[in-house]
Amino acid sequence: MKLGDDLQLQQRVIDELTFDPSVNAAHIGVAARNGIVTLSGHVGSVAEKFAAERAARRIKGVKAIAQEIEVHLPPDKKTDDDEIAARAVKMLAWDVLIPAGAIDVEVEHGVITLSGTVQWGYQRDEAERDLRRLGGVKGVVNIVAVRPRVDAADIEASLHAAFERSADLEASGITVAVKGGRVVLAGKVRSWIEREEAERAAWSVPGVTAVDDRIAITRP
Repeated sequence: MKLGDDLQLQQRVIDELTFDPSVNAAHIGVAARNGIVTLSGHVGSVAEKFAAERAARRIKGVKAIAQEIEVHLPPDKKTDDDEIAARAVKMLAWDVLIPAGAIDVEVEHGVITLSGTVQWGYQRDEAERDLRRLGGVKGVVNIVAVRPRVDAADIEASLHAAFERSADLEASGITVAVKGGRVVLAGKVRSWIEREEAERAAWSVPGVTAVDDRIAITRP
């Protein structure tokens, strides 16, 4: 990728961050090199940090993101660990997508660590999304395990079928390898959205415990 292309990509990401109402772009730095975008600086919450990353992912030509944004909580938003833990437990209990008692919460210096076991990858992701929105949180570490439910052949067949059903995905460019509950995705797609859709589909298959996404994004 040429220097001019990098500069154009950088500007498009900056424009998208400025356009997104959920992001205060004033303290976010953007650099681009060969399609890899680095986000730096600081924001006021974990939710805003991930909103900035989502905004960058929406831009055509972004192949990967290096996330270096730090969370600097305003003085009036700082919360004791025990209060964050109590709120986190309550929020998980309210979420009907998460099995009761399946996920444990530990908080240290504003960083939440999630552990435990669930049956589906989306349940693990749902718990993390819930807690990113809590005030006073500086980060979320998700080590929740997904328990296998089916064998490798069933996983591969289910995943290929999901790819074929998806209107947002050109399945012919993707290869799938399964070992135990671990899925390796490879091949090429045309956009970040297709890559995310393939990974989302993989996590939706029963028995998937890990997804290694090696799919490359090729510019049309």
